[in-house]
Amino acid sequence: MASRTEQMVARLRDLQAGTADIEASAVVSVDGLIMASSLPADVEEDRVSAMSAAMLSLGERIASELGRGTLDQVYIRGDHGYVILMSVGEEAVLTALARGDAKLGLIFLDMKRAAEDLTKLV
Repeated sequence: MASRTEQMVARLRDLQAGTADIEASAVVSVDGLIMASSLPADVEEDRVSAMSAAMLSLGERIASELGRGTLDQVYIRGDHGYVILMSVGEEAVLTALARGDAKLGLIFLDMKRAAEDLTKLV
């Protein structure tokens, strides 16, 4: 039987294999620690984890204080693509790096499914 971390990494790899527009992904705890990742060698895990936790926390606060309800996702669009964050239960966040020409609707759907699966492992 694979460890929880191995199962999470396998689910991240499945997410990326099923959605070519996703270049990298990670599961990060709400306190900023990497739980599992499928990141390229040139991406620093520590930076991804710290920034993901900070963005999720800020997004939750903004959604709450501005009366938008419970946070579903945060996404950032840059010149070279997207960073998308989605809650994984109460304790973690799924972060994905996507190409600039990505089909966001498909990515959101695939990430939501992955987040549901990952919630059982966190």
